[in-house]
Order: sequence, then structure tokens, then C-alpha cells
Amino acid sequence: MSGRWIPRPALAGAALLVLAGCASVSPDAQRHAVGQWLPGRTGSVAVDPASVGRAPDADSARAVAELLAPPLSAEAAVKIALLNNPGLQASFATLQISDADRVQASRLPNPHLAFGRLVEGDTVELERLLRFDVLGLLTLPWRLRWQEQQNALAQLQAAQDVIRLAADTRKAWVQAVAAQQSADYAATAKEATEAAAELARRMARVGNWSRYQQAKEQTQLAEATVQLARARQAAFAARERLTRLLGLWGEPAHYRLPERLPDLPASVAESTEVEARALRERLDVRAARDQSRYVAASLGYTRATGYVNALELSVKRNTTFDNAAGTRDSARGWELELPLPIFDWGSARNARAEGLYLQSAARVRDVAVRARSEAREAWHGWRTAYDLARHHRDEIVPLRKFIHEETVLRYNGMLLSVWDLLAETRQQAQAVASAIDAQRDFWLADTDLQTALTGTSPGGLLQLQAPAAGPAAASQGH
Repeated sequence: MSGRWIPRPALAGAALLVLAGCASVSPDAQRHAVGQWLPGRTGSVAVDPASVGRAPDADSARAVAELLAPPLSAEAAVKIALLNNPGLQASFATLQISDADRVQASRLPNPHLAFGRLVEGDTVELERLLRFDVLGLLTLPWRLRWQEQQNALAQLQAAQDVIRLAADTRKAWVQAVAAQQSADYAATAKEATEAAAELARRMARVGNWSRYQQAKEQTQLAEATVQLARARQAAFAARERLTRLLGLWGEPAHYRLPERLPDLPASVAESTEVEARALRERLDVRAARDQSRYVAASLGYTRATGYVNALELSVKRNTTFDNAAGTRDSARGWELELPLPIFDWGSARNARAEGLYLQSAARVRDVAVRARSEAREAWHGWRTAYDLARHHRDEIVPLRKFIHEETVLRYNGMLLSVWDLLAETRQQAQAVASAIDAQRDFWLADTDLQTALTGTSPGGLLQLQAPAAGPAAASQGH
């Protein structure tokens, strides 16, 4: 080992050169960095970071085709969206831009070379100037650290985009399946109403019913027809929303959906400390906190460069040729250039930096307040939706089924009229439709709760509405 002493500036310069040479753009590394935030935050779907946000290719097309072959499940829909959604691909392209900015920040500033030729009579002067950005060189480690911090924030944002897309896709799938079920039951209600209207028409024709009584049944049929058209339109629109999230068009857009929603879980665990969990695990809270810390760290750099925001070192060599005397003279030297803080002392830049810090600190408080509130609201909505869905499943639907069976028995025993039977059929269909809505609301609330606790802000949380009276309400007075 040589005992030769190496100056510290030389070691620092060598380290910077090594650092600049090692940094490179790596989209795969960025995807894996995003992938570390995803486990447990996309429901039951295991996400492969290497396949998320890539441009479509033959492999992804085959994977999508395999997932679309059976009736589309919620998990398969999420996988397809993560493979195929153009918006997510744009999000990861933005992440690649951030990574490129990080690599660019690690590059040493290029020197500037200037060359001039001046002629005066028989005298020719050649000027050669090599200029270095000294301040850029000295602040390279800070700029690299700043861009690495910005890239880390971009990774958190991309992870939130993945989580939000997974949640939106799952909710769109629930809404599409539920709307399809509701449309099927609306068709059943319309069939019962058509039978009643046809019977009323025949009875009026033979004189057993008045025109007034027939008009009431005809009104029921008209309303049922309108409701069926609206239900089918709602089912079509819900399916198209899901299709957009899946990024499908053409033949793949003709996928099949299951006939019904998943059953309710047998029981649900009571969630405790929802606020603490949201503050601990949500990525938007972490991103706001990290950004505030990064902005606070940047205040020192802003104050340090408030007076001197540029510093350049130039190496000069001038050569003068006197053609008349046949002589040549050379002059060498260096030049240090920096601005004089006469008019701008950096106070505005310092004030701006402090304002940015105050802004980031306020955003941390705002995100924390919103996370706490959304966690409480999501949990309460989830618990209420489960209780309502179970109440429909265990109380209302069985009672309606019992009443319908008893109505059939009494009709067969000639104790009730056909109008009573048709009216009860419509009431049972309406009860089943309400149960479907309650089941749909639970699965939507379940997705909102998971997103609000572990992912990011779910946006608009589910609002449970009182069911409106359906047009298939039983006719009275028969």
C-alpha cells in the first residue's frame, strides 16, 4: 500500500465521479420500489410489481385473455386493471420521468469551452476559455439528495394510484354485478305486472271490470316498464364504467359477469383503533409527512445560497501573434465570477422557502384530520351496511318468502284472488331487489374501509340512502 497522501478534495471529486457514473434510469427498480407498499393494500389480490404499469404487449394480452375466459371475478377484474389500465401506465411513465430527473441530478455539470479570434492589423489574438460551474459542483450532493426525495414521493404517489385503481375496479365490479341482478329482478316484476294488466284488459272487455280499474293496472305496467328500462340502462352504464377501468375494447369487452354478488361473510371482526391505524398505514399521510420533512431540510440550502447563487471558475489562455515582428506571446490565468448581493440579498427566496415549509406543515395537519375522519366514517358506514344487509338476508327476504308461499296456498284454496297473488309477487321481487342493494352497499363499504385504513383517501365514501318506494308496490283494493 502506498503511503502517498491524497488530498480530501481529490477524494471528494473522485467519489462524485463514481456516483455520477453509477446512476442510471431503471424502470424495473422503480416498480419494485412501488411494490413494497402494496402488500395488504389491494385486497386479496397479490400484485406482481414487475407487471404493473407496463405498456401492453403479447404477454399481458395473453394474461388478460386467460382472466376473461371464465365469468369475471372481482380479483380477476383488479388484476386486469393493473395490467391494462392506460391511466396507470401513464402514472408509471410519470414515475420514470421522476427517476430520469434523479439520474440527471447526479450528473456533474458540464464545463463550458469558449474560443475567440481577434485581428487588429498584423496582430492576431486567440482566446481560449474553460469555465466550470463551481457552485453546481459543490451543491451536487444536495441536488441529488433532493431529487432522490422527490423520487421517493413519486413512488408513494404511484403506489397510491395502484391502490386507488384496485379499489375503484373492485367497486365498479360490485356495482356492475348488482345492477345486472337488479335488472333481472326488474324484469321479473314487469312480467308479473304484465300478467295483471292482461287479465285486467280481458275482464274489462267482458264487462267484469270497469275502465277505471283497468287503468290502475295499466298504470302499474307503464311504471314497471319505465323502471325496467332504467334498470337496464344502469346495468349497461355500470358495466361500461368497469370496462373503462379494465382498459378493454373490441371483443374482450364482451366479457361475462357472475350472476350474483358474493355472499355476506358469516361474521365480521370489530375493528379497533381505526384512527391510529389510518395514521400509521395510509400512504397519503406518509407522503405528506415525508414532503414536509424534505421541505424543512431544504431551508438550510436556501439560506446558504441566499447571498451567492452562482459561482464560476474560468481557466484562460490567450495567445497573441504579431505577424509583422514574427513573435508570439501567451498569457495564462484564471477568473472567478460571482454575483454581488447589492440589490438582491436573498430575502425573497428565504421567505418563499419558509412559506413552502408552512404550507407543507399545514398539509400534514389537513391530511391527518381527513384520514382520522374518513377512517371513522368508513368504519361506521361499513358496520351499518353489514347490519342492514344481514337484516335483509335474515329477516325481510325470509318473511317475504313465507308470505308469498302462504299467499299461493290461499290462492290455491280460493281464499285469495289472483290480484292478491300478483301483488305479492311484485312485493317479493321488490324485497329481493332491496336485499341486492343492501348487499352491494356492504361490499362497496368494505372496499372503502380497507382503502381508508391502509391505502389512501377513498374520495367520496358510501352514503346509505333510504330505499325509495318501487313502482311494483302492490295494488290495493283487489
